[in-house]
Amino acid sequence: MKEKIVIGMSGGVDSSVAAYLLKEQGYEVIGVTMVHWKESGVPDEACPSIQAAAEAKEVARQLDIPHYTLDFCREFKTHVMDYFAAEYLRGRTPNPCTVCNRYVKWEALLKRAADFGADLVATGHYARIRLLENGRYALCRAAADQKDQTYALYNLTQEQLAHTRMPLGGYEKPQIRKIAEQIGLHVADKPDSQEICFIPDHDYGAFIEAYQGGDKIRPGNFVDRDGKILGQHKGIIHYTIGQRKGLGIALGSRAFVTRICPDTNEVVLGENEDLFGRTLYASDFNWMGALPPKDRMRATGKIRYAHKGADCTVSATTDGLVKCEFDQPQRAMTPGQSVVLYDGDVVLGGGVIQTAEK
Repeated sequence: MKEKIVIGMSGGVDSSVAAYLLKEQGYEVIGVTMVHWKESGVPDEACPSIQAAAEAKEVARQLDIPHYTLDFCREFKTHVMDYFAAEYLRGRTPNPCTVCNRYVKWEALLKRAADFGADLVATGHYARIRLLENGRYALCRAAADQKDQTYALYNLTQEQLAHTRMPLGGYEKPQIRKIAEQIGLHVADKPDSQEICFIPDHDYGAFIEAYQGGDKIRPGNFVDRDGKILGQHKGIIHYTIGQRKGLGIALGSRAFVTRICPDTNEVVLGENEDLFGRTLYASDFNWMGALPPKDRMRATGKIRYAHKGADCTVSATTDGLVKCEFDQPQRAMTPGQSVVLYDGDVVLGGGVIQTAEK
């Protein structure tokens, strides 16, 4: 009897080919599209989430597998959209994909998979899962390093990893498109999505103002590192550490956001060199391929998705945080973003950056 597996299908080429590969491997594949948000005032036929479900349903028809559209809007609002807006109001820059992956794409999907009699779930992410000699499951970098998505998946639990398959981990993206073309999938040339799914126009500030209500967004002062007032900003939600463009202030020289102070509603501006630091402290750490260190350990730390990673020394603090001391100063270690630790290709774990210092 074939083993059942539920795959999340977004209507894109990656999840579509992943579904095909799983079927070729002998699984009984069930396709599911998670509708997690619906754009207000937009008819269903023009809503990106509904369109994605329609694309996925057509792929499932081509692959001759069942497909279901499930409503995850409540889970997505609670775990992703509420969190996203609240973090910006706190002067932080959130990473919504990491919480969406753990609490919606995996936790909620695994619960729904049981309704189909399935014990496994799958996605079209570029990453690999390995059972290590220490008995722990870990993510490992994909064969296609430029497509590797382990940074956004560090928050998955041991239970989730044990019940997950990621069939694309050993492939390069051109190979996936070629497979899609060879089997006649209509999404073979569909472009990759590049934006946060619920903010397709990239205007985070406008989204938060509409989502939370404009009365929570107050103008305040731009100040320098000594507290001197330089001008007025339009609300801290519009800024992030390292930002240079779109500040709306002319100072005669290049200025960067170096700190955001929600308590005083101030945005601190400085020079590029002010953005560099060696040490960060992270909370909510999810240890994946390793257990919390009893002493100091060496690792490679990534502080944002596009960061190449840098050598660091890791230790636990007495107040439950994880301290990462980089060998070389790193630019714009941003509160709210994630630091993910690697040992070679293996993800050791990751957490949320709370503070950074020189």
